[in-house]
Amino acid sequence: MHIILHQPEIPGNTGNIGRTCAATGTSLHLIEPLGFHLDEKSIRRAGMDYWHQLEVHRYMNFREFQELHPRAKIWMATTKARHVYTEAAYGPDDYIMFGKESAGIPEEILVEHEETCIRIPMLSAIRSLNLSNAVSIVLYEALRQNGFAGMQQEGELHQLKWREESRK
Repeated sequence: MHIILHQPEIPGNTGNIGRTCAATGTSLHLIEPLGFHLDEKSIRRAGMDYWHQLEVHRYMNFREFQELHPRAKIWMATTKARHVYTEAAYGPDDYIMFGKESAGIPEEILVEHEETCIRIPMLSAIRSLNLSNAVSIVLYEALRQNGFAGMQQEGELHQLKWREESRK
């Protein structure tokens, strides 16, 4: 799986998304301009201590991304979509794209990809969900549809029992 962030503005959101990507083996693709720096000091300040475990790709613009990934299937998360994210049939190599916090994905891009635009249902009184929450919701549905391939799916209950017994 791949997550694309189109011009993300808030380092904390990108940090949370990066952590989710690292935890799920998902590649993160960042389309510039970014609203923050990705130098070592900025990464550390944003609490991205796992950033080295993440596969990150950067692009100057969406056109460059398209040129480098001409056959990519891209699902575009937007409040303007007619289809709900659970209606999509995600493949293991699909890309899920999210726009910047203040404006979403530009409409000219959405128009070109109308059939793969998806939305998360919510009440009409709310403009949108937090970007990192939206990424988690859609990504985990895509991963579920693909059987959570390569991910640990069972916890170790015996460790919990050992901790409880040691407290007595």
